[in-house]
Amino acid sequence: MTVVFLGLFLVLPLFTVFLQAFSKGLGVYTAAIREPAALAAIRLTLLVAAISVPLNAVFGVTAAWAIAKFDFRGKSLLTTAIDLPFAVSPVVSGLIFVLLFGAHGPSGRGSRSTTSGSSSRCRAS
Repeated sequence: MTVVFLGLFLVLPLFTVFLQAFSKGLGVYTAAIREPAALAAIRLTLLVAAISVPLNAVFGVTAAWAIAKFDFRGKSLLTTAIDLPFAVSPVVSGLIFVLLFGAHGPSGRGSRSTTSGSSSRCRAS
């Protein structure tokens, strides 16, 4: 049963990702990886991982120690904040961030300039 679960939920999606990545050949894949935008995205990913993994380890161990060792005000709030990412789908969380902080969200700055520029070109003479 475990092998079937791993096959369906881990191996099959991973296989599909690699199949799509290499569908047009190894040359196209390596050319796409060498583009400046892709290299910048890889560098940014590695930088964020290098910063966030040690910070998560330090704060995670500290929070676990404090929760297990002490009774303090706000303990249930802290455990709820820690459990929240496990309860809410990452896709839903990502959608919320895009809707809030995206270009067309309440804090987006590009929404007015994008719509005003395109509407002026669409007017009939």
